[in-house]
Amino acid sequence: MKFGIMVNEGPYTHEASDTAYLFAKAALEKGHQIHRIFFYHDGVNNSTRLTEPPQDDRNIVARWSKLAAEHKIDLVVCVAAALRRGIRDENLAEGFRISGLGQLIESGIQADRLVVFGD
Repeated sequence: MKFGIMVNEGPYTHEASDTAYLFAKAALEKGHQIHRIFFYHDGVNNSTRLTEPPQDDRNIVARWSKLAAEHKIDLVVCVAAALRRGIRDENLAEGFRISGLGQLIESGIQADRLVVFGD
């Protein structure tokens, strides 16, 4: 099965980002595909390289970057939501790119299921 994933919450605000990451990882381990992961609303905060969690805490942004690199996953950040939060291309962590809502629509069309995490 091919999944599209949408993440609407920030990395340390709620559990949505952690849950989305774990879902994606488990789906890949079971042989499924991830078409794209789209970060929207506060979810765009998962993409900033300016995040510096304490050493004893998980680095959610680095997790997303590593997952994308290992599995060639397209990590797309909504341009409007990103700009509202001061996130620009130069602030993006490795593997993320900024684009528009058309990428979310395409993912919904191309994937068998679009799974949404967060409000």
